[in-house]
Amino acid sequence: MYRKWQFVQTVLGVIFRHPVPGTSIIPILPDGQIVLVRRRDNGKWSLPGGMVDWREDIATSVQRELAEETGLEVLEIARLVGVYSAPDRDPRLHSICVLVEAKVQGTIQIQDTSEILEAQAFQPSDIPLGTLSHDNDQQLQDYFDGKTTLA
Repeated sequence: MYRKWQFVQTVLGVIFRHPVPGTSIIPILPDGQIVLVRRRDNGKWSLPGGMVDWREDIATSVQRELAEETGLEVLEIARLVGVYSAPDRDPRLHSICVLVEAKVQGTIQIQDTSEILEAQAFQPSDIPLGTLSHDNDQQLQDYFDGKTTLA
């Protein structure tokens, strides 16, 4: 199985030969809660987000990914939290993630059930830091620390 994965990584590297751009969103509800999603692929909590589609800008990607994964609507992109580009930040491929804080509204209702098991609002103090998917622990810690990160 490991050799097959190595082959798949090699093929992806040949096809893409460049990192894949993506977004992550820190969705802030009007009451200050932060919405996380539980990923279907690894069962871990994560920030909503995903790959930027062809001919799509970051702001549009943020709106689309948030709607697909949580059913929520972006009211305002409040700030750029960081850009994360470490080659090992995503176990599937080399991706560059633009992380934003967004003020959001609506009712949580997952649209993309093929990727997301559940979505839930957390008080910031109740977020299960240390157990999040990918590099979301670092992303949220940077956010809580008020940093703007280039990593």
